[in-house]
Amino acid sequence: MSAPQPLPDGGPLTRTPLRVLRDHGSVDLAGAERAVSDLLRALGRDPGSPHLAETPRRVAAAYAELLTAPPFDLTTFPNDEGYNELVLASDIPVQSLCEHHLLPFSGRATIGYLPGDRILGLSKLVRVLDLFARDLQVQERLTQQVADWLQENLEPRGVGVVIEAEHQCMSLRGVRARGSRTTTSALHGLLREDARSRQEFFALTGRGGR
Repeated sequence: MSAPQPLPDGGPLTRTPLRVLRDHGSVDLAGAERAVSDLLRALGRDPGSPHLAETPRRVAAAYAELLTAPPFDLTTFPNDEGYNELVLASDIPVQSLCEHHLLPFSGRATIGYLPGDRILGLSKLVRVLDLFARDLQVQERLTQQVADWLQENLEPRGVGVVIEAEHQCMSLRGVRARGSRTTTSALHGLLREDARSRQEFFALTGRGGR
């Protein structure tokens, strides 16, 4: 998608519709129900039993919800005051589905940017994160997607994204490393190229030693 552009009448904000960016409306609920029934049978369970009779419908609906992000408009405003310091939203809850095992991972994210000509409504940082998180994901790609999208559409002087999450595919199976958390980061612009800006960003995220 192209970067937001000022309104022709010089209005105070622009809205970039995200409805066209991701469309999960193609979730086949009936097909998903049949697949869950088949999976239960393959696992030696009877999907017709009283306790499992509604399970295929519930599982299909749950996955459809987890994979469908609500559409919204990206609202930006002119940076009239010329604010040039970090804007940081921290401790943002994030949850997604591991594409390798279809098990959840969840944690917290920090998203920051150095404004250019425009600033962003703060709630939209959370919405952009949610947009990409509602997919079959790996944490590394999720982190990069959020940073790339903000850099392309907001055109700030720098963007930084840090996600720290626990993966149930590690805590419930395999090594069963309960409490183990994975940290990923993605940086653009000055937050990547300028050592002082980079240090300030990681200091504010509580990772000053990076």
